[in-house]
Amino acid sequence: MRTVFGAALVAAALFCAPALATPPPVVVSLKPLHSLVAMVLDGVTVPALLLPGATSPHTYTLRPSDARLLSGAGLVIWGGPQLEAFLEKPISAVAGKARVLNLLSDPRLTLLPVREAGVAEHEEHHHDGIDPHFWLDPANAGRVLRTVAEVLAEIDPANAGRYWANAETNAAALLALDRELALTLEPVREEPFLALHDALQYLEVRYSLHSAGTLTLSAERVPGARTMIAVRERIVDAKVRCIVGEQHFPPALARTMTEGTDARLIVVDTLGVAVPEGPDAYPAMLRRLVADLRACLSKGA
Repeated sequence: MRTVFGAALVAAALFCAPALATPPPVVVSLKPLHSLVAMVLDGVTVPALLLPGATSPHTYTLRPSDARLLSGAGLVIWGGPQLEAFLEKPISAVAGKARVLNLLSDPRLTLLPVREAGVAEHEEHHHDGIDPHFWLDPANAGRVLRTVAEVLAEIDPANAGRYWANAETNAAALLALDRELALTLEPVREEPFLALHDALQYLEVRYSLHSAGTLTLSAERVPGARTMIAVRERIVDAKVRCIVGEQHFPPALARTMTEGTDARLIVVDTLGVAVPEGPDAYPAMLRRLVADLRACLSKGA
């Protein structure tokens, strides 16, 4: 059975639109969110993906073809300005006629605050804001399913039954995936790891993983020498087994953190870069991420 998940509703961010006889063109910003929306739309239509899988939402520049895609949309779904600042103005200007879902504003989601990066006195202090990587908690994906079904049912009542059926069927599949991931990570929950960029907080909290800290809050912000020294000391003192990076994180900086230590370095995929787009992308991405993390944290790996 195809595993299906969803994206989220924000009542305050939605604009009233008349019911349509046919499904509206749906545009979704990121591949994991696109996968979730595709699950709800399965059997009705296929949403368009705005950002290529290998593109970081922190640094993307909108292209003319993207603007055309947005201008023709009936529904635009994105991760909010904290994650995708480049879309804030285009959505208001180009997609003015579309209904818009800012997923990060969905009151149904369990959201976590941005936390400090670094260790000890060398921390970067950023107490304000919400961590936007909410899709890495499968429980949030389940909440998103029902929200997207609700929005689509309002826009396209003729297919409402299909949307709700997709959401409920795949909510059950999501619960099964959640249990599977928990079992996969159980043997390594106590093993310390350090993230180069604080993108794994939702996964860490969901499965009670042992984080030893974070190098930086942003892959675009290069930490200072004092922070680098303090973090390397933490790696040794805490016997950190695994350093976790991402595709868009500077590789030289990642190698600097592990050189001369016993820690292993892995690069995980939090955006679905390595999986084909579509409804199966989200569970495939999470399974691969969790498998890579377990392998890195396992003794004798």
